[in-house]
Amino acid sequence: MNNQKEQTGFTLIELMIVVAIIGILASIALPAYQTYTKKAKFSEVILATSGVKTAVEICGQDQSAITNCSGGSNGIAANIAGGTGKVLTMTTVAGLITATSQGSTATPWSGLTGETYILTGTFASGRVSWVASGSCVAASIC
Repeated sequence: MNNQKEQTGFTLIELMIVVAIIGILASIALPAYQTYTKKAKFSEVILATSGVKTAVEICGQDQSAITNCSGGSNGIAANIAGGTGKVLTMTTVAGLITATSQGSTATPWSGLTGETYILTGTFASGRVSWVASGSCVAASIC
């Protein structure tokens, strides 16, 4: 008869390997998740420019150029000035749309203070072509 008890469970080295693997996966996943959430939040800034973008395109077709397509004229919405309680500043000058997130603790704007989204319009052959730039491009969030 064998009086030795058979040991069950994990050894210390096995547990250490599992903890190391979880640590490595977390160090990779966390920055990717943070970028993902920032992109999701910034989509609101991009969406906010869509109405102005459409208005500039219509103005461009009406005027045969976008030089007169600025905020508050020719069917373009007035510029949005920042200030207390505002989460977005948006200006339109001659077809150039600049949206800047002022940030806020309110969702979806938290963590986006000062990020800019700039749409540069070019009128040719009866249509407007857009090029996006700004700090959001450098941060890969737009």
